[in-house]
Amino acid sequence: MTDIKPVDALSEADAVEELAFLASELARHDALYHGKDDPEISDADYDALKRRNGEIEALFPDLVRPDSPSGKVGSAPSGLFQQVTHTRPMLSLDNVFSDEDVSDFIASVYRFLGRLPDGSIAFTAEPKIDGLSMSLRYEKRKLVTAATRGDGTTGENVTANIRTIAEIPQTLPDGAPDVVEVRGEVYMAKSDFLALNAQMEEEGRQTYVNPRNTAAGSLRQLDPTITATRKLRFFAYSWGQMSEMPSDTQSGMVGALKGWGFPVNPLTQRLTSVAAILDHYRQIGLTRPELDYDIDGVVYKVDDLVLQGRLGFRSRSPRWATAHKFPAEQAFTILTAIDIQVGRTGALTPVARLVPVTVGGVVVTNATLHNEDYIKGIGNAGQPLREGRDIRIGDTVIVQRAGDVIPQIVDIVEEKREADSAPYVFPKTCPVCGSHAVREVNEKTGKVDSVTRCTGGFVCRAQAVEHLKHFVSRNAFDIEGFGAKQIDFFFASEDQTLSIRTAPDIFTLEERQQGSLSKLENIDGFGKVSVRKLYEAINERRQVALPRFIYALGIRHVGETTAKLLARSYGSYGEFDNAMRAAGEPGAEAWDDLNRIDGIGDVVARAIVEFYKEDRNVAVVDRLLEQVTPLDVEAPSGEGSPVAGKTVVFTGSLEKFTRDEAKARAESLGAKVAGSVSKKTDILVAGPGAGSKLDKARELGVQTMDEDEWLALIGG
Repeated sequence: MTDIKPVDALSEADAVEELAFLASELARHDALYHGKDDPEISDADYDALKRRNGEIEALFPDLVRPDSPSGKVGSAPSGLFQQVTHTRPMLSLDNVFSDEDVSDFIASVYRFLGRLPDGSIAFTAEPKIDGLSMSLRYEKRKLVTAATRGDGTTGENVTANIRTIAEIPQTLPDGAPDVVEVRGEVYMAKSDFLALNAQMEEEGRQTYVNPRNTAAGSLRQLDPTITATRKLRFFAYSWGQMSEMPSDTQSGMVGALKGWGFPVNPLTQRLTSVAAILDHYRQIGLTRPELDYDIDGVVYKVDDLVLQGRLGFRSRSPRWATAHKFPAEQAFTILTAIDIQVGRTGALTPVARLVPVTVGGVVVTNATLHNEDYIKGIGNAGQPLREGRDIRIGDTVIVQRAGDVIPQIVDIVEEKREADSAPYVFPKTCPVCGSHAVREVNEKTGKVDSVTRCTGGFVCRAQAVEHLKHFVSRNAFDIEGFGAKQIDFFFASEDQTLSIRTAPDIFTLEERQQGSLSKLENIDGFGKVSVRKLYEAINERRQVALPRFIYALGIRHVGETTAKLLARSYGSYGEFDNAMRAAGEPGAEAWDDLNRIDGIGDVVARAIVEFYKEDRNVAVVDRLLEQVTPLDVEAPSGEGSPVAGKTVVFTGSLEKFTRDEAKARAESLGAKVAGSVSKKTDILVAGPGAGSKLDKARELGVQTMDEDEWLALIGG
């Protein structure tokens, strides 16, 4: 299990570990929820998991994973129905949970768009329906296809079942465009759900868990006549492909949908201030118990569609919308013990063992305690947590769901503390290998790391095993059938033909087994077929994408986003490897080049260089390269682009566009964006107030231009 770290006491390496765990765990719950309509946890518990992920990503934006839950939509289609490819992806939304989060979202919109007066951007605010996302396609004003969200790209064809829902028009009125895709939510009213359960109980049949699951299960019936008996309903709130746009605003489009006969939520409002938005959120929350349908928050969207287009998307979620979820539940219980877990990077994570308590419908027995300071009541910046109250064994604690397996202890009940309780003493040695456990000091800042780490390295079994699990994980080498159970088995084996202690050993397993008397296929839990498939899965990964290869190395602070950035910057592993080994030399140009990459900071750069200065690491990588080939990165074509292949630096107060927009546009045209000027810089774009970077560019003879000249160069 991956270590969990707090947002206020988190290092980058710990964030990498927890984000990997959350991605895997949320993917499992997505499959249960979207694909099988059989969730293990409540929506509030799921939101707590996803919120945790979002908070970590907000603190460490460079570590956002390609399979990030915040960038993932639904789950793969079940296979019971024909598949439908959405003409435009059905997107997921980022979640926010506090007033401050909402203010930050609004501020991010203004910040991205640049200099706009406060209050000039309007937002729609609508209840977030807890149902099943649906896309309805009309051609020549007739309903032709209805598809579930699926994985956001491909959904299930449930047209026959959708036709049984009375609230969904079969035809659109004259004047509607020739092609219309309506997006919305299929749901079951609370009253209909209670009536259905009463009927099921009267007939002696098993009752249903909640309206959402019942609606989803009803819509996936292979017999539409069953669906017709379930009284499903629909709210429209968005659109996909449109041959003509009847409005240039979100609210106008929803009004058009209503005019065509679709139900839209009457509680939706158009608002222009944070105060008004939050007030509307609270009013909806107050009316929530009285509504005849389940909601789990309020969705905010930028109303102006032109501004939506400018804001665009990050991964699979739009920058112009977010979902403000209702709070998660809390509960009281007793802390009976504190155990220490050791992760891939040697982080010692304390985990609370609790008297079982139900939170949000799930029995909780464990909770994260993050690190030594968190237990003491000290935050990452030295600020007091819980008003300085420490956490002790025997305390009555307040638990909040912050993950399916390990929720979070947010406070203690001090008046219930026993008189003889003693402060918890954090271990000074690793509980797995006995090596010294230390809190490292940042040489540059002098700040002590909040995380205690085992110094044993690969001598520590826990670190070595977790490193292998990271190596084969979904977003690294992604070797199918090579999971945690298999790694534990191979690592523990004393048989040299079976033992796997480092990553290269994975790729020599089949060869070592050929002359062995201890055949893997004869060991319980394997067999001929499974062994053959395992070897095939391993061999399929003898060529691997460069970002995956770099990420799989497990370099501290190098998450998937950073690995992609490094791969894109160097192009091939040979170039990257040579540069990283050279960067460790005093005054090396390669060190300066690494630090100039926009998005690579001093901490990450030092971690990479230190990795390549360690002979043991280099030996493992060299052995690995004898077995696998990292594939070169295909650079953006930039076909016809005047800046393709050029290195560009932006400086000063940009007025025509924000820095994010400028960087995204330059990279889409095949340029590289650097954070500082060097002799390798091709173009410096200077806005008002440009200072030292402009001076250095002129000194080096770098081509400089203002924003208008840049726009003229790239074609506006």
